[in-house]
This record gives sequence, C-alpha cells and structure tokens, in this order.
Amino acid sequence: MTPPPATAPTRIGVDVGGTFTDVVLVVDGDRYTAKVPTTADQSVGVLDGIEKACDAAGVDPADIDAFAHAMTVSVNALLERNGAKTALVTTAGFRDVLEIARQDRPDLYDLNVTKADPLVPRNRRFEIDERATTEGIEQRVDPDEVRDLASDIAATDAESVAVCLLHAYAHPENEQRVAEILREELAVPVSASHEVLPEFREFERTATTAVDAYVTPAIEGYLTRLTDQATDVGVPDPRVMQANGGIADSETVSDHAVSTTLSGPAAGVVGAAATAADADATTDAAAPSVVTFDMGGTSSDVSLVRDGQAERTTEAEIDGIPIRTPMVDVTTVGAGGGSIAWVDSGGALRVGPESAGADPGPACYGRGGDRPTVTDANVVLGYIGDDTALGGELTLDTAAAYAVLADLADEADLPDAEAAARGVVRVANATMTRAIRAATVERGHDPRRFDLVAFGGAGPMHAVAVATDLGMDRVVIPAPAGVLSAYGLLAADETHDAVRTVTRPLAAADSAEIDAIYDELIDRVLAEASDSDTATVEQAADCRYDGQSFELTVPVEEFAADAAADGFDPAAVADAFDAAHERAYGYSLDAPVELVNLRVTATIDGDPPAITYEGAGDAVVGSREAIFPESDPATSDATARQSATVYDRSILAANATIDGPAILEQAESTAVVPPGWRGRVRTDGALVMQRANETGGDR
Repeated sequence: MTPPPATAPTRIGVDVGGTFTDVVLVVDGDRYTAKVPTTADQSVGVLDGIEKACDAAGVDPADIDAFAHAMTVSVNALLERNGAKTALVTTAGFRDVLEIARQDRPDLYDLNVTKADPLVPRNRRFEIDERATTEGIEQRVDPDEVRDLASDIAATDAESVAVCLLHAYAHPENEQRVAEILREELAVPVSASHEVLPEFREFERTATTAVDAYVTPAIEGYLTRLTDQATDVGVPDPRVMQANGGIADSETVSDHAVSTTLSGPAAGVVGAAATAADADATTDAAAPSVVTFDMGGTSSDVSLVRDGQAERTTEAEIDGIPIRTPMVDVTTVGAGGGSIAWVDSGGALRVGPESAGADPGPACYGRGGDRPTVTDANVVLGYIGDDTALGGELTLDTAAAYAVLADLADEADLPDAEAAARGVVRVANATMTRAIRAATVERGHDPRRFDLVAFGGAGPMHAVAVATDLGMDRVVIPAPAGVLSAYGLLAADETHDAVRTVTRPLAAADSAEIDAIYDELIDRVLAEASDSDTATVEQAADCRYDGQSFELTVPVEEFAADAAADGFDPAAVADAFDAAHERAYGYSLDAPVELVNLRVTATIDGDPPAITYEGAGDAVVGSREAIFPESDPATSDATARQSATVYDRSILAANATIDGPAILEQAESTAVVPPGWRGRVRTDGALVMQRANETGGDR
C-alpha cells in the first residue's frame, strides 16, 4: 500500500508590537495572516491572534506543529522601568559602578541634563569582601558572609539578584560560589556575570547583568503564562526570537533573559532578508544587500543586510542603559504610525517619540484618541480611506482624524488640517531618513547602492518618500509586509552564542590554549542547541591594535585550513584583522595586534516556508483623491489632490505593473506608489517599485 504523501508542517509565527500583534500561519503552502490589538498582558493578544488566524485557515489550533514568537516584554520593562525589584552584589569598593558609568554626559552642552536613574538603587547594592585579578583569586569569599548578605537582600524584598564581581570573566570561582549560595538561600532568580557576559569592561558587564536580572522575572512569568495558555488549546510550546536573530526554546531564553531585548526588530530583519532576493531574477540574487525599514505603530527600525546576512553587533543602548549581547544591528527612532504630533515651545512641529499605542490609538480608530498621529495624517492625505479596514476589521473615523489635525494646524499656525498632515508626514519621514543615514552614510555605506525593503503596518506607505530623500531608486515591499516580522520568525535559524575574554598580544597567543578555550565555548553552545549534530559552528575573535580602546570582530575558522600550524593561527587572524580595519576605517597599521575576546556561534539552519502566491487578475477596486507631497515640487503642486487608482493588493496578478499615483491596500498595510514611480509584482507577490523613467530594469 502506497503511503499518503507527506504534508508540510503547520507553522505559526506571532510578533508582538507596540500597537498590534501580528500573526502568520502557514498551512500546506498557503499563508494566512491576522493583526489584533496588543494587550496589556501580551499573552492574551497572542492567543487572540492565533485563534483569529486559525479561524481564517479553517484549522484547529491543536493542528499547529510549530510556534515561533517575538515579544517586547523585556524592552517594555526597560523603557517603562517596571521590571523586577533588583539587588546587586559587587566586590567591595565597586558598589557605585552603575552610577559612575563612563563618566560621560548624555548631552555635553546641556547644563541641566540629568542621567536616568540606574536600574538598581543604591540601597539595594551590596558589597562583599573578595578579590580576583586577571591572574587568579587573591581573596576567596567567606560563605558565612554570603549567607548574611542573603538575609540583608531578603529584607529589601528584592525580586531578583545580579552578581558581578571584579574580574569574574577571567576567574569566576568567587562569583560562582556567591551565586550558588544566594540561589540556595533566596527564592528569587540570580543572574551571575560570568554566565551572562564573561567579558571585560566592568561597567558594561555590570549593566548587562543588571538588565538580565531586571527582566528575568517578567520573561519567566510571561513565558509561563503563554505556555500554559498555548497548552490549553493544543499549541506547542513557543520558540522565542532572540536579539541575535536566532530562535531558541523558552527554557534557554528564560536562562538568558537579556537576549530577548529587540526580539521583534530582529525578526523583521530576518524576514526582510528572507524575502529580499528576487525569485524572478536570472542572475545570482540569492544574497542581496538591502536596507530594511520597519515602520510599525510605535517606532521605526532600520538595519542593513549585506550579501544576504544581517549586520550584527555586540552592543546597544536602550533608554540610556548599555547592553552587551550579540544582536542584530538595529537603529530605532520613535516615529511610527501611532507617534503623536505636537508643537514644541518654539513653535516647531514635532513627531514622537510618544505614541498613542493600541489603546486608545490614533483618533481615526474611533476609540477615544484625541491627539494627532502619523496615521491620522495619512488619513487626511488620502492614503488611507474611510472604507479601509485596518487589520481586516477596524473601520476608520476620518472626521476624527480631520478634527485633531485641524487642532494641530491652529496650534502650529498652519492654514488647515491638510497642511498640518503634510507637515506631520514630512517630519516623520525626515526622522526615518536620519535613521537610515545613521545606519549607512555614517558607517561608510552609500544608501544609493542598496534596495530599500519596507514593511510594518506603515512602512510601505512612507517607503518611496524616504527612498527619494536618500536618492535610492528601488523599493521592495514583501507580500506579507504588514506582518513580515511574524513571517521572519518562520524563516529564522536557531542560534546560540558564547564569548570569553582572553586579553593578550596576538603574536604571543598560545594556539593550544586558545583552541582549548574555543572547545569549551563550542561545548557550551552545542549543549544549548536542540540538535547538536546538525549545528554549524563558527569561531571569531575580537581584535584591536595595541593602544586602541575598542575592537573589531573577525572570523577565524576560515583560516584553519591554510594555517601553518594546526588549530588557531595568530598570523592569519592578524591578516584578517588588518583587512577588516581597512574596510571599516580606510586604513590599517603596522602595529602589534591584541587579541581581546573569543566568540563562538552555533547555528541550525531554519526552513523558510514555501509560500504559494496566486494573484487573481483585476485588482482595481476604485479610486481616491490623495495628496502626494513627496512629488517633485518643480513639476507638481504638492498641495493639490490627485486621483489615485486603488488596488486590492492581495489579488494582484504576478508580473502586473502599476503606475503611480496608486494605492495598494491589504488587510495589514497600505503601499503608496506616488506619481513618477512604477510597481511590478514579482511571482512571489513582492512589489518592486522604481522610478518610472528608470530603464535599467531590476538589478
């Protein structure tokens, strides 16, 4: 008897944003999407979105085989300062590291500027007598002192503890003992720096460990609630997106809570990289270089994908708090669809960073919002019509949008609501343009050499205007643009990182010793992998010239085959560092190279779902009068309304062309093709927009 044909697994990805929770469900090659309001307890909205997507697909939640998830629990805790009541244990004399920091000022010329308060107040920062150097342990901890310290911590009602002792990255024995005793004595999570970030730089290591402790209870509580609710309806346990762009099981993520910062933006970059390549191209386009532009309800996130790989970094700052952990390199600005427009004390029009959020949301949502937002401005300009159903079901109150923009016009001394709307959009676009310049021009990249991949609920609406300001001539709008971060969860690899500081002159590095450390790091990441047999391991090293303060990361595994000696080859790594320094800064030095950190990454390749795109043909649903202020002011009246053809993007046929002005609507987002631009639908459903006078075709 012939067995029945195998069916593709049913998979779901859920990304929680500041305003909406996005869902992508893939069943037998068909994609179903949902967008629901984000709830105070994010797990409630996640289950609502899962049920909505399953209803659309006609499947039971229990039929789902895999569940991937991105969230904003940790970043919200940091931004809103509502994380756990955290205690910090440090070496005697180092109690105030979090406040001393780097002794730099947030604004050099502002005499009234104040730094944000540290996550751990001074009355919950404790010292312990111990001493380690880079050479070894000089003074061991007294267990009785640690137990007494545990009683003092308990008296503060601390909900978590961070332990960061001097030089624990090199010799963690004292810190291990302190953490062990505190875990025995206290019924709260304990984060130890040698587990969170075994790197040098006392302030950054302490700050990152404090962040891990600060968000761990929230992450553990949230994932427990979500897992319990998912289990109740038969959905598998979630696998969670980390800041490094890889997913991991919820237990691993709970043990490394700091890795969940920027979880959602990382998923978007992964989704953009997975959909950026032109499936119709006859040349090798499998590894594109693009700028990703994710404009959601609260913020806009920008990143680079070069040769198919997302740019990564090991440091970021959230609300003035430095975090060192491997992550996708994302530049974020407070300009999203829900960003509130206002007039400052000097009479200038401003947009963001405050957002109307999901509740009450923009005025046009009809839920009581009474302040103008970018979405309200887009309604007034005609990009979003009163017959548009955001998320497939939320109808709009255009009168409310006009009313709040008229109020803004009065406050800003502008003639009418339309003038205010044009100003709001221009200010928001300028903010996003600066973010892209920061990620490209300020790092030595010409944005004109990149495609702009725009997504998020509002990104496709603003993409061409932003591209025009930057001189970029091609914009790609993926088919699931409004929920691309959720799609990216289904395309993500599983990724685990480990690092160890080994500061020493590179020329004097002992290859056998370095290889032994690499082996320890490899064992660590493979122990976290779901299937170590299929994992690919990559090794890298952070290096710098003697006398420099900061490092560049260079891969080392590719030089092993050419090494004169077996294993780690210092000379090959030095050559790689010289080349990396030349690329980054335009020069290299004839100077000794210092080896600083060793890094290992284990990756299990993801399996992006194969999606079938079937356009239905005639997708014209009408026309709408709209204002296109991004048109060339030399050839058009930026204040005049023009008739734009309105399309149902979900049924546009493959290879269809769309001449601007046009508006393409779908349940989760709206794309705008302004005058002078033309769009083409790829066979995978992605929309490629170029200037109409471009004759070179797709690159």
